[in-house]
Amino acid sequence: MAEQSFQLYDTTLRDGAQQEGMVLTVEDKLAVARELDGLGVGFIEGGWPGAVPRDTEFFRRARTELDLKHAVLAAFGATRRPGVPAPVDPQVRALLAAETPVVTLVAKSHTGHVRDALRTTLAENLSMIGGTVRHLVHAGRRVFVDAEHYFDGYQLNREYALAVVRTAAEAGAETVVLCDTNGGSLPDEVAAVVAETRALTGVQLGIHCHNDTGCAVANTMAAVDAGAVQVQGTAHGYGERCGNADLFTVIANLVLKRGREVVPLERLARLADIGRAVAELTQLPGSTAAPYIGESAFTHKAGLHASALRVDPDLYQHTRPALVGNTMRTLVSDMGGRSSIELKARELGYDVEAGSDEVARAATRVKELESAGYSFESADASFELLLREELAGAPRSHPFEVESWSVGVVGLHDGEVRTDATVRLSVQGRSITATGHGNGPVNALDTALHAALDPCFPALARLRLVDYRVRVLSGETGSSASARVLISYQDGARRWGTVGVDANTTAASWHALLDAVHYVLLDEPPGRERPTALGVTEPLETFRL
Repeated sequence: MAEQSFQLYDTTLRDGAQQEGMVLTVEDKLAVARELDGLGVGFIEGGWPGAVPRDTEFFRRARTELDLKHAVLAAFGATRRPGVPAPVDPQVRALLAAETPVVTLVAKSHTGHVRDALRTTLAENLSMIGGTVRHLVHAGRRVFVDAEHYFDGYQLNREYALAVVRTAAEAGAETVVLCDTNGGSLPDEVAAVVAETRALTGVQLGIHCHNDTGCAVANTMAAVDAGAVQVQGTAHGYGERCGNADLFTVIANLVLKRGREVVPLERLARLADIGRAVAELTQLPGSTAAPYIGESAFTHKAGLHASALRVDPDLYQHTRPALVGNTMRTLVSDMGGRSSIELKARELGYDVEAGSDEVARAATRVKELESAGYSFESADASFELLLREELAGAPRSHPFEVESWSVGVVGLHDGEVRTDATVRLSVQGRSITATGHGNGPVNALDTALHAALDPCFPALARLRLVDYRVRVLSGETGSSASARVLISYQDGARRWGTVGVDANTTAASWHALLDAVHYVLLDEPPGRERPTALGVTEPLETFRL
Protein backbone atom coordinates (compact mmCIF):
# COMPACT_ATOMS: atom_id res chain seq x y z
CA MET A 1 0.00 0.00 0.00
CA ALA A 2 1.44 3.38 -0.99
CA GLU A 3 2.26 5.88 1.75
CA GLN A 4 -0.85 8.04 2.01
CA SER A 5 0.58 11.16 3.70
CA PHE A 6 3.34 11.71 1.14
CA GLN A 7 2.63 13.56 -2.11
CA LEU A 8 4.32 12.72 -5.43
CA TYR A 9 3.65 15.59 -7.78
CA ASP A 10 4.61 15.30 -11.45
CA THR A 11 5.03 18.43 -13.54
CA THR A 12 6.30 16.85 -16.77
CA LEU A 13 3.40 18.25 -18.81
CA ARG A 14 3.98 21.81 -17.62
CA ASP A 15 7.47 22.52 -16.31
CA GLY A 16 9.02 19.56 -18.13
CA ALA A 17 7.47 20.72 -21.40
CA GLN A 18 9.78 23.75 -21.27
CA GLN A 19 12.64 21.41 -22.23
CA GLU A 20 14.41 22.57 -25.36
CA GLY A 21 13.16 20.53 -28.31
CA MET A 22 10.01 19.22 -26.62
CA VAL A 23 6.75 19.88 -28.46
CA LEU A 24 3.81 17.89 -27.13
CA THR A 25 0.45 17.64 -28.84
CA VAL A 26 -2.70 17.27 -26.77
CA GLU A 27 -2.70 13.57 -27.67
CA ASP A 28 0.89 13.29 -26.45
CA LYS A 29 0.01 14.95 -23.15
CA LEU A 30 -2.94 12.65 -22.59
CA ALA A 31 -0.79 9.59 -23.32
CA VAL A 32 2.01 10.73 -20.99
CA ALA A 33 -0.54 11.36 -18.24
CA ARG A 34 -1.80 7.78 -18.56
CA GLU A 35 1.74 6.41 -18.20
CA LEU A 36 2.43 8.54 -15.11
CA ASP A 37 -0.86 7.47 -13.58
CA GLY A 38 0.17 3.85 -14.11
CA LEU A 39 3.31 4.51 -12.09
CA GLY A 40 1.21 5.73 -9.20
CA VAL A 41 2.08 9.41 -8.80
CA GLY A 42 -0.42 11.34 -6.70
CA PHE A 43 -0.73 14.50 -8.81
CA ILE A 44 -0.24 15.30 -12.49
CA GLU A 45 0.12 18.95 -13.40
CA GLY A 46 -1.40 19.22 -16.84
CA GLY A 47 -0.42 22.75 -17.82
CA TRP A 48 -1.45 26.41 -17.62
CA PRO A 49 -5.06 26.86 -18.81
CA GLY A 50 -5.88 30.27 -20.17
CA ALA A 51 -2.24 31.11 -20.84
CA VAL A 52 -1.47 28.24 -23.25
CA PRO A 53 -4.25 27.28 -25.72
CA ARG A 54 -2.95 23.71 -26.02
CA ASP A 55 -3.20 23.33 -22.25
CA THR A 56 -6.73 24.72 -22.20
CA GLU A 57 -7.67 22.08 -24.79
CA PHE A 58 -5.88 19.39 -22.77
CA PHE A 59 -8.01 20.06 -19.69
CA ARG A 60 -11.19 20.14 -21.78
CA ARG A 61 -10.43 16.73 -23.31
CA ALA A 62 -9.09 15.29 -20.06
CA ARG A 63 -12.56 15.54 -18.51
CA THR A 64 -13.85 12.83 -20.85
CA GLU A 65 -10.68 11.09 -22.12
CA LEU A 66 -8.58 10.61 -18.98
CA ASP A 67 -9.69 7.90 -16.58
CA LEU A 68 -7.03 8.30 -13.90
CA LYS A 69 -6.80 5.44 -11.40
CA HIS A 70 -4.24 6.86 -8.98
CA ALA A 71 -3.43 10.49 -9.79
CA VAL A 72 -5.36 13.71 -9.35
CA LEU A 73 -5.14 16.30 -12.14
CA ALA A 74 -3.84 19.77 -11.26
CA ALA A 75 -4.05 23.03 -13.19
CA PHE A 76 -1.20 25.52 -12.85
CA GLY A 77 -1.46 29.29 -12.88
CA ALA A 78 -0.54 32.55 -11.21
CA THR A 79 -2.12 34.57 -8.44
CA ARG A 80 -4.41 37.43 -9.42
CA ARG A 81 -2.82 40.47 -11.02
CA PRO A 82 -2.07 43.57 -8.92
CA GLY A 83 -5.18 45.63 -8.38
CA VAL A 84 -7.54 43.07 -9.95
CA PRO A 85 -9.95 41.15 -7.67
CA ALA A 86 -9.51 37.39 -7.94
CA PRO A 87 -13.12 36.65 -9.04
CA VAL A 88 -12.73 38.77 -12.17
CA ASP A 89 -9.12 38.04 -13.06
CA PRO A 90 -9.15 36.17 -16.42
CA GLN A 91 -6.33 33.82 -15.48
CA VAL A 92 -7.96 32.86 -12.18
CA ARG A 93 -11.25 32.26 -13.96
CA ALA A 94 -9.45 30.03 -16.49
CA LEU A 95 -8.08 27.96 -13.61
CA LEU A 96 -11.60 27.33 -12.33
CA ALA A 97 -12.85 26.62 -15.85
CA ALA A 98 -10.31 23.78 -16.14
CA GLU A 99 -12.43 21.95 -13.53
CA THR A 100 -9.49 20.17 -11.91
CA PRO A 101 -9.69 19.04 -8.26
CA VAL A 102 -6.35 20.76 -7.55
CA VAL A 103 -5.01 24.17 -8.51
CA THR A 104 -1.35 25.04 -8.05
CA LEU A 105 -0.54 28.75 -7.84
CA VAL A 106 2.88 30.25 -8.42
CA ALA A 107 3.59 33.12 -6.02
CA LYS A 108 6.55 35.45 -5.63
CA SER A 109 8.54 35.01 -2.41
CA HIS A 110 11.61 37.03 -3.44
CA THR A 111 11.31 40.77 -2.71
CA GLY A 112 13.31 41.70 -5.80
CA HIS A 113 10.94 39.76 -8.05
CA VAL A 114 7.92 41.37 -6.38
CA ARG A 115 9.24 44.85 -7.06
CA ASP A 116 10.90 44.31 -10.46
CA ALA A 117 8.86 41.53 -12.11
CA LEU A 118 5.38 42.10 -10.65
CA ARG A 119 6.02 45.83 -10.19
CA THR A 120 3.94 46.00 -7.08
CA THR A 121 4.39 46.42 -3.34
CA LEU A 122 5.29 43.69 -0.89
CA ALA A 123 1.96 44.15 0.88
CA GLU A 124 -0.03 43.88 -2.37
CA ASN A 125 1.79 40.65 -3.28
CA LEU A 126 0.72 39.10 0.03
CA SER A 127 -2.83 40.28 -0.64
CA MET A 128 -2.71 38.72 -4.12
CA ILE A 129 -1.63 35.39 -2.64
CA GLY A 130 -4.17 35.34 0.18
CA GLY A 131 -7.07 36.56 -1.93
CA THR A 132 -6.49 34.14 -4.79
CA VAL A 133 -6.09 31.13 -2.49
CA ARG A 134 -9.26 31.99 -0.55
CA HIS A 135 -11.26 32.43 -3.77
CA LEU A 136 -10.17 29.03 -5.13
CA VAL A 137 -10.71 27.24 -1.83
CA HIS A 138 -14.17 28.79 -1.55
CA ALA A 139 -14.87 27.43 -5.05
CA GLY A 140 -14.09 23.91 -3.78
CA ARG A 141 -10.53 23.46 -5.02
CA ARG A 142 -7.57 22.00 -3.19
CA VAL A 143 -4.80 24.57 -3.50
CA PHE A 144 -1.02 24.20 -3.52
CA VAL A 145 1.20 27.29 -3.64
CA ASP A 146 4.60 27.22 -5.35
CA ALA A 147 6.75 29.81 -3.55
CA GLU A 148 8.93 30.85 -6.47
CA HIS A 149 12.63 31.71 -5.89
CA TYR A 150 12.12 30.78 -2.25
CA PHE A 151 15.70 29.84 -1.34
CA ASP A 152 17.19 32.96 -2.89
CA GLY A 153 14.41 35.05 -1.39
CA TYR A 154 14.95 33.49 2.03
CA GLN A 155 18.61 34.52 2.00
CA LEU A 156 17.72 38.06 0.90
CA ASN A 157 14.76 38.71 3.23
CA ARG A 158 13.90 35.79 5.47
CA GLU A 159 10.94 37.45 7.19
CA TYR A 160 9.18 38.25 3.92
CA ALA A 161 9.71 34.74 2.54
CA LEU A 162 8.23 33.32 5.74
CA ALA A 163 5.32 35.76 5.45
CA VAL A 164 4.51 34.35 2.00
CA VAL A 165 4.39 30.82 3.43
CA ARG A 166 2.17 31.86 6.35
CA THR A 167 -0.17 33.93 4.15
CA ALA A 168 -0.76 31.06 1.73
CA ALA A 169 -1.39 28.55 4.53
CA GLU A 170 -3.69 30.84 6.50
CA ALA A 171 -5.76 31.44 3.35
CA GLY A 172 -6.28 27.70 2.95
CA ALA A 173 -3.38 26.36 0.89
CA GLU A 174 -2.92 22.68 1.68
CA THR A 175 0.83 22.62 0.90
CA VAL A 176 3.34 25.40 0.26
CA VAL A 177 6.07 24.23 -2.10
CA LEU A 178 9.50 25.82 -1.68
CA CYS A 179 11.04 26.32 -5.12
CA ASP A 180 14.72 26.45 -6.00
CA THR A 181 13.74 28.16 -9.22
CA ASN A 182 17.24 29.10 -10.40
CA GLY A 183 18.62 25.71 -9.34
CA GLY A 184 21.58 27.28 -7.57
CA SER A 185 21.22 25.75 -4.10
CA LEU A 186 23.17 22.89 -2.56
CA PRO A 187 21.81 20.09 -0.34
CA ASP A 188 22.99 21.49 3.01
CA GLU A 189 21.45 24.87 2.20
CA VAL A 190 18.14 23.30 1.15
CA ALA A 191 17.97 21.11 4.25
CA ALA A 192 18.62 24.07 6.56
CA VAL A 193 16.04 26.36 4.93
CA VAL A 194 13.33 23.68 4.81
CA ALA A 195 13.91 22.75 8.46
CA GLU A 196 13.88 26.39 9.58
CA THR A 197 10.77 27.24 7.55
CA ARG A 198 8.94 24.23 8.94
CA ALA A 199 9.94 25.06 12.52
CA LEU A 200 9.04 28.75 12.23
CA THR A 201 5.69 28.34 10.41
CA GLY A 202 4.37 24.86 11.17
CA VAL A 203 3.15 24.73 7.55
CA GLN A 204 3.06 21.54 5.44
CA LEU A 205 5.86 21.99 2.91
CA GLY A 206 6.84 20.65 -0.50
CA ILE A 207 9.98 20.97 -2.61
CA HIS A 208 10.57 21.88 -6.26
CA CYS A 209 14.20 21.84 -7.47
CA HIS A 210 15.93 22.69 -10.71
CA ASN A 211 19.20 21.03 -11.67
CA ASP A 212 21.53 23.92 -12.48
CA THR A 213 24.14 22.75 -9.95
CA GLY A 214 23.53 19.08 -10.77
CA CYS A 215 21.94 18.67 -7.33
CA ALA A 216 18.19 18.63 -8.03
CA VAL A 217 17.67 15.04 -6.86
CA ALA A 218 20.07 15.45 -3.92
CA ASN A 219 18.34 18.71 -2.93
CA THR A 220 14.95 17.02 -3.12
CA MET A 221 16.11 14.16 -0.91
CA ALA A 222 17.61 16.65 1.56
CA ALA A 223 14.31 18.53 1.70
CA VAL A 224 12.40 15.29 2.40
CA ASP A 225 14.82 14.42 5.19
CA ALA A 226 14.19 17.91 6.60
CA GLY A 227 10.42 17.41 6.63
CA ALA A 228 9.00 18.18 3.16
CA VAL A 229 5.99 15.96 2.40
CA GLN A 230 5.48 16.81 -1.28
CA VAL A 231 8.12 16.36 -3.97
CA GLN A 232 7.73 17.87 -7.41
CA GLY A 233 9.71 16.64 -10.39
CA THR A 234 9.53 15.51 -13.99
CA ALA A 235 10.05 12.34 -15.98
CA HIS A 236 13.74 11.97 -16.92
CA GLY A 237 14.39 15.36 -15.29
CA TYR A 238 12.92 17.19 -18.29
CA GLY A 239 12.78 20.97 -18.03
CA GLU A 240 14.32 24.23 -19.19
CA ARG A 241 18.04 24.93 -18.85
CA CYS A 242 19.49 21.95 -16.94
CA GLY A 243 16.09 20.45 -16.14
CA ASN A 244 14.17 19.56 -12.99
CA ALA A 245 14.60 16.90 -10.36
CA ASP A 246 14.18 13.51 -12.05
CA LEU A 247 11.05 12.14 -10.40
CA PHE A 248 11.89 8.58 -11.48
CA THR A 249 15.16 8.73 -9.52
CA VAL A 250 13.50 10.41 -6.55
CA ILE A 251 10.80 7.74 -6.36
CA ALA A 252 13.31 4.90 -6.50
CA ASN A 253 15.47 6.60 -3.85
CA LEU A 254 12.51 7.08 -1.53
CA VAL A 255 11.36 3.48 -1.84
CA LEU A 256 14.68 1.64 -1.98
CA LYS A 257 16.95 3.91 0.08
CA ARG A 258 14.57 5.48 2.57
CA GLY A 259 12.07 2.65 2.92
CA ARG A 260 9.13 4.93 2.13
CA GLU A 261 6.67 3.03 -0.04
CA VAL A 262 5.43 6.08 -1.92
CA VAL A 263 4.44 3.72 -4.73
CA PRO A 264 3.77 -0.01 -4.30
CA LEU A 265 6.66 -2.31 -5.19
CA GLU A 266 4.73 -3.86 -8.07
CA ARG A 267 4.44 -0.43 -9.72
CA LEU A 268 8.06 0.43 -8.97
CA ALA A 269 8.93 -2.66 -11.03
CA ARG A 270 7.36 -0.88 -14.03
CA LEU A 271 9.63 2.16 -13.66
CA ALA A 272 12.00 1.35 -16.53
CA ASP A 273 9.16 0.44 -18.90
CA ILE A 274 7.28 3.65 -18.09
CA GLY A 275 10.47 5.64 -18.54
CA ARG A 276 10.91 4.18 -22.03
CA ALA A 277 7.26 4.80 -22.88
CA VAL A 278 7.45 8.45 -21.85
CA ALA A 279 10.67 8.89 -23.82
CA GLU A 280 8.96 7.49 -26.92
CA LEU A 281 6.00 9.83 -26.50
CA THR A 282 8.14 12.93 -25.97
CA GLN A 283 10.71 11.84 -28.58
CA LEU A 284 13.40 12.89 -26.11
CA PRO A 285 15.32 9.86 -24.87
CA GLY A 286 16.44 9.77 -21.29
CA SER A 287 20.13 9.38 -20.55
CA THR A 288 21.47 5.86 -21.02
CA ALA A 289 23.34 6.46 -17.75
CA ALA A 290 20.22 7.55 -15.85
CA PRO A 291 20.11 6.08 -12.33
CA TYR A 292 17.96 2.97 -11.93
CA ILE A 293 16.28 2.96 -15.35
CA GLY A 294 19.03 3.88 -17.83
CA GLU A 295 20.17 1.29 -20.33
CA SER A 296 23.63 1.40 -18.73
CA ALA A 297 22.50 1.62 -15.10
CA PHE A 298 23.39 -2.03 -14.43
CA THR A 299 25.87 -2.59 -17.25
CA HIS A 300 29.35 -3.93 -16.54
CA LYS A 301 32.43 -4.01 -18.72
CA ALA A 302 35.74 -4.36 -16.85
CA GLY A 303 37.08 -7.85 -16.19
CA LEU A 304 37.50 -7.21 -12.44
CA HIS A 305 33.81 -6.35 -12.15
CA ALA A 306 32.79 -9.36 -14.22
CA SER A 307 34.80 -11.73 -12.03
CA ALA A 308 33.09 -10.41 -8.92
CA LEU A 309 29.64 -10.38 -10.49
CA ARG A 310 30.04 -14.02 -11.43
CA VAL A 311 30.32 -14.79 -7.71
CA ASP A 312 27.63 -12.38 -6.46
CA PRO A 313 25.82 -9.74 -8.58
CA ASP A 314 25.36 -7.55 -5.50
CA LEU A 315 29.11 -6.94 -5.21
CA TYR A 316 29.04 -4.25 -7.92
CA GLN A 317 25.38 -3.21 -7.86
CA HIS A 318 23.73 -1.02 -5.25
CA THR A 319 20.31 -2.62 -5.71
CA ARG A 320 18.59 -5.37 -7.69
CA PRO A 321 17.77 -4.13 -11.21
CA ALA A 322 14.52 -6.14 -11.29
CA LEU A 323 13.10 -3.95 -8.51
CA VAL A 324 12.87 -1.06 -10.98
CA GLY A 325 12.17 -3.17 -14.07
CA ASN A 326 15.72 -3.06 -15.41
CA THR A 327 18.22 -5.84 -16.17
CA MET A 328 21.92 -6.44 -15.66
CA ARG A 329 23.97 -6.41 -18.86
CA THR A 330 27.54 -7.46 -19.56
CA LEU A 331 29.58 -5.78 -22.28
CA VAL A 332 32.02 -7.93 -24.19
CA SER A 333 35.30 -6.16 -24.93
CA ASP A 334 39.06 -6.56 -24.75
CA MET A 335 38.88 -5.06 -21.25
CA GLY A 336 37.10 -8.16 -20.01
CA GLY A 337 38.36 -11.70 -19.69
CA ARG A 338 36.81 -15.12 -19.34
CA SER A 339 34.41 -13.98 -16.63
CA SER A 340 32.93 -11.36 -18.96
CA ILE A 341 32.48 -13.97 -21.68
CA GLU A 342 30.81 -16.35 -19.24
CA LEU A 343 28.43 -13.69 -17.91
CA LYS A 344 27.50 -12.50 -21.41
CA ALA A 345 26.98 -16.09 -22.58
CA ARG A 346 24.69 -16.78 -19.63
CA GLU A 347 22.84 -13.53 -20.33
CA LEU A 348 22.24 -14.83 -23.88
CA GLY A 349 21.01 -18.17 -22.53
CA TYR A 350 24.09 -20.44 -22.80
CA ASP A 351 25.24 -22.59 -19.88
CA VAL A 352 29.03 -22.22 -19.86
CA GLU A 353 31.83 -22.15 -17.30
CA ALA A 354 34.52 -19.46 -17.10
CA GLY A 355 37.29 -22.08 -16.95
CA SER A 356 36.18 -24.02 -20.04
CA ASP A 357 38.24 -24.23 -23.21
CA GLU A 358 35.33 -22.83 -25.20
CA VAL A 359 35.18 -19.66 -23.11
CA ALA A 360 38.96 -19.30 -23.27
CA ARG A 361 38.87 -19.50 -27.08
CA ALA A 362 36.00 -17.00 -27.26
CA ALA A 363 37.87 -14.56 -24.99
CA THR A 364 40.98 -14.85 -27.15
CA ARG A 365 39.02 -14.23 -30.34
CA VAL A 366 37.28 -11.19 -28.86
CA LYS A 367 40.62 -9.66 -27.89
CA GLU A 368 42.08 -10.36 -31.33
CA LEU A 369 39.08 -8.98 -33.19
CA GLU A 370 38.82 -5.87 -31.03
CA SER A 371 42.50 -5.16 -31.63
CA ALA A 372 41.59 -5.23 -35.34
CA GLY A 373 38.81 -2.67 -34.86
CA TYR A 374 35.77 -4.73 -33.92
CA SER A 375 33.51 -3.69 -31.05
CA PHE A 376 30.97 -6.10 -29.57
CA GLU A 377 29.43 -3.77 -26.96
CA SER A 378 26.50 -2.91 -29.25
CA ALA A 379 26.69 -6.06 -31.36
CA ASP A 380 25.19 -8.87 -29.31
CA ALA A 381 24.20 -10.79 -32.42
CA SER A 382 27.73 -10.85 -33.84
CA PHE A 383 29.08 -11.95 -30.48
CA GLU A 384 26.54 -14.77 -30.25
CA LEU A 385 27.57 -16.03 -33.68
CA LEU A 386 31.21 -16.00 -32.54
CA LEU A 387 30.28 -17.79 -29.32
CA ARG A 388 28.35 -20.48 -31.18
CA GLU A 389 31.41 -21.25 -33.29
CA GLU A 390 33.59 -21.68 -30.21
CA LEU A 391 31.01 -23.83 -28.44
CA ALA A 392 30.79 -26.04 -31.53
CA GLY A 393 34.55 -26.09 -31.97
CA ALA A 394 34.24 -25.44 -35.70
CA PRO A 395 33.23 -22.67 -38.12
CA ARG A 396 29.49 -22.31 -38.31
CA SER A 397 27.57 -23.67 -41.26
CA HIS A 398 25.34 -21.32 -43.21
CA PRO A 399 21.90 -21.92 -44.74
CA PHE A 400 23.11 -20.13 -47.88
CA GLU A 401 26.40 -19.24 -49.55
CA VAL A 402 27.43 -15.92 -51.08
CA GLU A 403 28.67 -16.17 -54.68
CA SER A 404 29.11 -12.43 -55.27
CA TRP A 405 27.67 -9.00 -54.57
CA SER A 406 28.05 -5.61 -56.20
CA VAL A 407 26.88 -2.03 -55.70
CA GLY A 408 26.60 0.74 -58.27
CA VAL A 409 25.97 4.43 -57.66
CA VAL A 410 24.82 6.59 -60.59
CA GLY A 411 24.43 10.38 -60.52
CA LEU A 412 21.84 11.60 -63.01
CA HIS A 413 21.72 14.93 -64.83
CA ASP A 414 18.88 16.25 -62.67
CA GLY A 415 20.90 15.78 -59.50
CA GLU A 416 19.24 12.53 -58.45
CA VAL A 417 21.51 9.80 -57.12
CA ARG A 418 20.49 6.19 -57.78
CA THR A 419 22.02 3.23 -55.94
CA ASP A 420 21.56 -0.33 -57.18
CA ALA A 421 22.83 -3.56 -55.62
CA THR A 422 22.99 -7.10 -56.97
CA VAL A 423 23.56 -10.24 -54.89
CA ARG A 424 24.16 -13.79 -56.12
CA LEU A 425 23.53 -16.47 -53.52
CA SER A 426 23.30 -20.24 -53.42
CA VAL A 427 20.52 -21.84 -51.36
CA GLN A 428 20.64 -25.64 -51.17
CA GLY A 429 22.55 -25.76 -54.46
CA ARG A 430 20.16 -23.40 -56.24
CA SER A 431 21.63 -20.12 -57.52
CA ILE A 432 19.55 -17.01 -56.81
CA THR A 433 20.19 -13.52 -58.18
CA ALA A 434 18.34 -10.48 -56.87
CA THR A 435 18.64 -6.73 -57.15
CA GLY A 436 17.72 -3.94 -54.81
CA HIS A 437 17.43 -0.16 -55.01
CA GLY A 438 17.96 2.23 -52.12
CA ASN A 439 18.97 5.66 -50.91
CA GLY A 440 22.54 4.43 -50.44
CA PRO A 441 24.72 1.30 -50.75
CA VAL A 442 23.66 -0.28 -47.45
CA ASN A 443 19.98 0.30 -48.05
CA ALA A 444 20.29 -1.17 -51.55
CA LEU A 445 22.20 -4.25 -50.32
CA ASP A 446 19.68 -4.79 -47.53
CA THR A 447 16.83 -4.62 -50.05
CA ALA A 448 18.59 -7.07 -52.40
CA LEU A 449 19.20 -9.57 -49.57
CA HIS A 450 15.52 -9.48 -48.64
CA ALA A 451 14.51 -9.96 -52.27
CA ALA A 452 16.76 -13.01 -52.57
CA LEU A 453 16.17 -14.69 -49.21
CA ASP A 454 12.69 -13.80 -47.92
CA PRO A 455 10.94 -16.31 -50.24
CA CYS A 456 13.24 -19.08 -48.93
CA PHE A 457 13.30 -18.00 -45.27
CA PRO A 458 10.02 -16.28 -44.26
CA ALA A 459 11.44 -15.37 -40.81
CA LEU A 460 13.63 -12.76 -42.52
CA ALA A 461 10.61 -10.76 -43.65
CA ARG A 462 10.35 -9.24 -40.16
CA LEU A 463 13.99 -8.11 -40.13
CA ARG A 464 14.22 -4.31 -40.36
CA LEU A 465 17.38 -2.19 -40.36
CA VAL A 466 16.81 0.77 -38.03
CA ASP A 467 20.22 2.32 -37.36
CA TYR A 468 23.58 2.58 -39.09
CA ARG A 469 26.81 3.95 -37.64
CA VAL A 470 30.28 4.01 -39.17
CA ARG A 471 33.57 5.00 -37.56
CA VAL A 472 36.85 5.53 -39.38
CA LEU A 473 39.64 3.64 -37.58
CA SER A 474 42.74 4.62 -39.53
CA GLY A 475 45.54 5.32 -37.08
CA GLU A 476 43.45 4.04 -34.15
CA THR A 477 44.82 0.51 -34.21
CA GLY A 478 47.84 -1.32 -35.55
CA SER A 479 45.73 -3.23 -38.06
CA SER A 480 44.86 -2.37 -41.64
CA ALA A 481 41.18 -1.91 -40.77
CA SER A 482 39.88 1.51 -41.70
CA ALA A 483 36.15 1.35 -40.96
CA ARG A 484 33.92 -0.19 -38.30
CA VAL A 485 30.20 -0.43 -39.05
CA LEU A 486 27.56 -1.04 -36.38
CA ILE A 487 24.05 -1.81 -37.57
CA SER A 488 20.98 -2.12 -35.35
CA TYR A 489 17.92 -4.13 -36.31
CA GLN A 490 14.41 -4.82 -35.21
CA ASP A 491 13.04 -8.34 -35.60
CA GLY A 492 9.45 -8.17 -34.38
CA ALA A 493 9.70 -7.01 -30.77
CA ARG A 494 13.45 -7.73 -30.47
CA ARG A 495 16.20 -5.19 -31.04
CA TRP A 496 19.87 -6.08 -31.46
CA GLY A 497 23.01 -5.20 -33.41
CA THR A 498 25.86 -6.54 -35.54
CA VAL A 499 29.34 -5.31 -36.41
CA GLY A 500 31.55 -5.46 -39.49
CA VAL A 501 35.11 -4.23 -40.07
CA ASP A 502 36.93 -3.81 -43.39
CA ALA A 503 39.22 -1.42 -45.24
CA ASN A 504 36.20 -0.71 -47.46
CA THR A 505 33.18 0.82 -45.69
CA THR A 506 30.65 -0.89 -47.96
CA ALA A 507 32.34 -4.26 -47.39
CA ALA A 508 32.25 -3.70 -43.61
CA SER A 509 28.54 -2.94 -43.96
CA TRP A 510 28.05 -6.13 -45.99
CA HIS A 511 29.66 -8.23 -43.24
CA ALA A 512 27.33 -6.69 -40.66
CA LEU A 513 24.31 -7.31 -42.91
CA LEU A 514 25.26 -10.96 -43.33
CA ASP A 515 25.66 -11.41 -39.57
CA ALA A 516 22.12 -10.12 -39.12
CA VAL A 517 20.69 -12.64 -41.57
CA HIS A 518 22.67 -15.53 -40.08
CA TYR A 519 21.58 -14.52 -36.57
CA VAL A 520 17.89 -14.62 -37.48
CA LEU A 521 18.34 -18.04 -39.08
CA LEU A 522 20.14 -19.64 -36.12
CA ASP A 523 18.73 -22.95 -34.93
CA GLU A 524 17.69 -21.99 -31.43
CA PRO A 525 18.06 -24.58 -28.66
CA PRO A 526 14.72 -25.72 -27.20
CA GLY A 527 13.37 -23.61 -24.39
CA ARG A 528 15.68 -20.63 -24.98
CA GLU A 529 14.47 -17.18 -25.91
CA ARG A 530 16.91 -14.58 -27.14
CA PRO A 531 16.80 -11.49 -24.91
CA THR A 532 15.92 -8.09 -26.25
CA ALA A 533 19.05 -6.11 -27.04
CA LEU A 534 19.08 -2.35 -26.74
CA GLY A 535 20.46 0.67 -28.52
CA VAL A 536 18.25 1.84 -31.43
CA THR A 537 18.62 5.55 -32.13
CA GLU A 538 17.80 7.17 -35.46
CA PRO A 539 15.45 5.71 -38.11
CA LEU A 540 16.89 4.45 -41.39
CA GLU A 541 15.27 7.21 -43.39
CA THR A 542 17.60 9.81 -41.84
CA PHE A 543 20.69 8.27 -43.46
CA ARG A 544 22.04 8.00 -46.99
CA LEU A 545 23.18 4.43 -46.43
